Amino acid sequence: MIEIKNISKTFHQKKQAFKALHNINLSIEKGDIVGIIGFSGAGKSTLIRTVNLLERPDEGQIIINGKDFTELNSKQLAHERKKIGMIFQHFNLLSSRTVFENIALPLELDNLSKDKIREKVNELLQIVGLEDKAHDYPKSLSGGQKQRVAIARALANDPYLLLCDEATSALDPATTQSILQLLRDINHRLGITILLITHEMEVIKAVCNHVAVIDKGQLVSKGTLSEIISNKENPIIKQFLNSGVMTIPQELNKKLQKEPQDGLFPLVEIELNESISVEKLLSVIYDQYKIPYKLLKADVEYLGDSNFGKLLLQLQGGTEENQKAIYYFNQNNIQNTVKGYA
Repeated sequence: MIEIKNISKTFHQKKQAFKALHNINLSIEKGDIVGIIGFSGAGKSTLIRTVNLLERPDEGQIIINGKDFTELNSKQLAHERKKIGMIFQHFNLLSSRTVFENIALPLELDNLSKDKIREKVNELLQIVGLEDKAHDYPKSLSGGQKQRVAIARALANDPYLLLCDEATSALDPATTQSILQLLRDINHRLGITILLITHEMEVIKAVCNHVAVIDKGQLVSKGTLSEIISNKENPIIKQFLNSGVMTIPQELNKKLQKEPQDGLFPLVEIELNESISVEKLLSVIYDQYKIPYKLLKADVEYLGDSNFGKLLLQLQGGTEENQKAIYYFNQNNIQNTVKGYA
């Protein structure tokens, strides 16, 4: 549906050139939810704005439904943009208009009749769950309600594509989840393709099927959510996954010894990947190797049939049995670190 081909963009400021995008290639299928993640200044916003040509690329093509947007004239481009909704971090609502009137604005600009506008706006208010706020003004709304109004307005012209530019960055975690749930519902109910940019991996995990990672204007990785999360060798992805060590419980940490001693058992931090489940791992330790263990901490996330995350285990077998378990981890590419002995 969407082909971003060899897109490059350079900005010129005070006689200096800044390469915001460099030879970006990305395909997006109809009905998909695709996330573009990157740190501040990576080029995310520039990239998403090239999709509807709010930023015109210096090189490359934006092909949507078989049309190359870079070859359209102003009138043709304005027509195509009506079917591409866009929502922003700061809502961009008109304070002098009610919720109903904000949502109605695109329809008024299209010269629809009052009856059709009323019908459409009421339908959209129901979709975003704001039927009781139709006559309120933005100043009386919460951040999440304002973003729901912005989403409804973006849906007014029945778009086939919704662009989300850091749409949840100004919201608290609970409100962020409700907005992401709304986006998922819109995608499923209306079949609208969603392309969103964010600097938060939790947003990507919550809503996206496919992910593109951008850094310093270049696309450094792309694939399914599981593929991206399992690619921990990429330093950019590693930073987003926050793969720091698990904290050891304070009371246990006080007793922890760096070297093995009689009567002490190893604490092992284990990093899971999609190739082995928590259940299988623990079964191997206890059923196959007959090693008692204590599960001290677990931070595990399930994505489809795969799980990712970390475990902190204390292996409580004999020295030889514990070494067999660690050998098993190493042989099966299960990353593990002995944190000490207690």
